[in-house]
Amino acid sequence: MKVGTLGSRHAPLNKVVADSIRERILAGEFAPGERLAEEKLSAELGVSRMPVREALRALCAEGIVTLEPRRGASVTVYTDAQVRELVEVRATLEGLNARLAARRHDPKQIAELERILAAGSKITERSDLARIQENNARFHEAVEAIAANSVLMNIVRSLRDRTALIFAPQSRARIRENWEEHAAIVRAVISGDAELAGLLATRHVYNAAQMPDAAEPAAPTAAKPGMKRAAA
Repeated sequence: MKVGTLGSRHAPLNKVVADSIRERILAGEFAPGERLAEEKLSAELGVSRMPVREALRALCAEGIVTLEPRRGASVTVYTDAQVRELVEVRATLEGLNARLAARRHDPKQIAELERILAAGSKITERSDLARIQENNARFHEAVEAIAANSVLMNIVRSLRDRTALIFAPQSRARIRENWEEHAAIVRAVISGDAELAGLLATRHVYNAAQMPDAAEPAAPTAAKPGMKRAAA
């Protein structure tokens, strides 16, 4: 897919290139550990190597791409331990977001959250992957907007970038379950039940990562036996 003509009209070219490469990685076109050759990508995207190089640096900052001396760029490979740690932290913070949202549930923001939920519920496993991921991101961003904690927002958004590779393989298969879980979170937020909202949001992250053994909320402990990473 050529992207060279898009940058001048819509966004900086390096961002357009980064978005294109990110979408291909999350769609599984490039496997974890696979090398991302600048020359090949620039030819495929119809751009020079400079915006590709800048895009790869940006994706490295997100945790999707790894840059190594002499080897160049490759799709990031997370160890099982890294996956567990990232999911544990994100699950905890998404739970906090939901609890705060339930305590502060602003009516106008709730209405927007309900609109996003209604739109997301119409998405199916046949929908475009970019649309699936965009609507999922909109939902979580709407919850954090209601939570209204800028420090938490910045941390969680950084974690969402870093965990994108972990959740992408399940995004189609779990589309119905994801939105059913979103709907349950919204109901808890609307009712003002902070503990239930936090519980559901935390469990939702573990479910999305296919780590059922960790889905039950508990005090922080060492990893439980049987905790696994979903197939990439």
